[in-house]
Amino acid sequence: MSLVQTYRKPKVFGLTVLAALVLGALAGWLGKGTWLAPVLAWIGSNFTKLLQLTVIPLVFTAIVVGIASLRHLGGGRTAARLGGKTFLWFGITSLIAVLIGLAVGAVLKPGQGVHIDPAAGAVDKLAKRASGSWSTLFDNLIPSNIFSAFTEGDVLQVVFIAVLVGFAAYALGEKAAPFTNLVRSFFDIVQKVVGWIILLAPIGIFGLIGNAVATYGNSFVRPLFSLIVAVYLGTAIVLFVVYPVLLKFVGKVSPVEFFRKSWTAIQFAFVSRSSGATLPLSRKAATDLGVSQEYANFAVPLGTTTKMDGCAAVYPAVATIFIANLFGIQLSVWQYVGIVAVAVFGAFATAGTTGWYTMLTLTLGVIGLPPQVIATGVAVVYAIDPILDMMRTATNVAGQITVPVVVARSEGLIEDGAPAEKELINA
Repeated sequence: MSLVQTYRKPKVFGLTVLAALVLGALAGWLGKGTWLAPVLAWIGSNFTKLLQLTVIPLVFTAIVVGIASLRHLGGGRTAARLGGKTFLWFGITSLIAVLIGLAVGAVLKPGQGVHIDPAAGAVDKLAKRASGSWSTLFDNLIPSNIFSAFTEGDVLQVVFIAVLVGFAAYALGEKAAPFTNLVRSFFDIVQKVVGWIILLAPIGIFGLIGNAVATYGNSFVRPLFSLIVAVYLGTAIVLFVVYPVLLKFVGKVSPVEFFRKSWTAIQFAFVSRSSGATLPLSRKAATDLGVSQEYANFAVPLGTTTKMDGCAAVYPAVATIFIANLFGIQLSVWQYVGIVAVAVFGAFATAGTTGWYTMLTLTLGVIGLPPQVIATGVAVVYAIDPILDMMRTATNVAGQITVPVVVARSEGLIEDGAPAEKELINA
């Protein structure tokens, strides 16, 4: 067996990534304020660019292929039922996640007694950025130009176009077969490219973690430590308690088996901070757990853009409480209800790397916090966003694998004891 084949084995790759995490953190700690810090930033930045390069084509082709694949699972009623159940479980798990976020925030009271003055430039910059609102979400859903959605990298608009195209191809059936086959071939090509990029993950992770430690390992993090603890605790409860319970009692899948087959995807999501870039690994994890390939092709890509329990549920709840405590604002019962409503319904309208910002500002706006409080509060939490985003994204990806397993079980679309692929990906 060649060295490359050994390296691509999930266990070996996982250990390599873990080693890169440790070495990157050490390099960041030792390299702070030296020539090594910008080198680490350069490595991490270029790895992130490679990942972002594939997100738009991957999301579009995966959703189109996934919807078209539903034809092999039955008629239109079957497709509608699968889609309805998938979205229902997205909503249920979002509700559970936001309630956990509120509970953690209420118990830990992050931000209470903390005094921070963010840089005026940061506040002004974020104040000028478009905040999340219901009208903005729906106004921006439909692109004015089909090509601009792709060239400008608007993931939500790309998802909208992909869903329309996918259902059109589904409705046309054999007439659309040449187009569907072309998109499927393009999807395979994009996955191959992503596979090559993923093989570079240990190098990229070394730079990303090293840069994070070199940049954020300073006194500014200490006042925000309560927020970091609250976000990590809330997401950890969802990741290591809620999902395993659902898998055990609803999905009838061993939590140990789930983490064994999905840990590489979760780990990669943690360090890459990108659900889209993790999509091939998430899809592989779902099929390794026995989910039929046709349904996994539909549910996992859809979840990648709309299923964000970390970014769109736990985090907005905890961060809103943190910002309210930071300014001495006492939230009312109806404001808590507003936080829950935004998490459950707004999650379907978030996508890509901007999801957390949209959801947080939408939540803060819905509960009626003053604009200056919103701008200042977001500027404060934005300073440590990369640290928070790691755990948020890992939780997102775990949920994007869990829901397809649960739905597949209820529909008889799961094969117990399905063998895992021997290699990480077909790279």
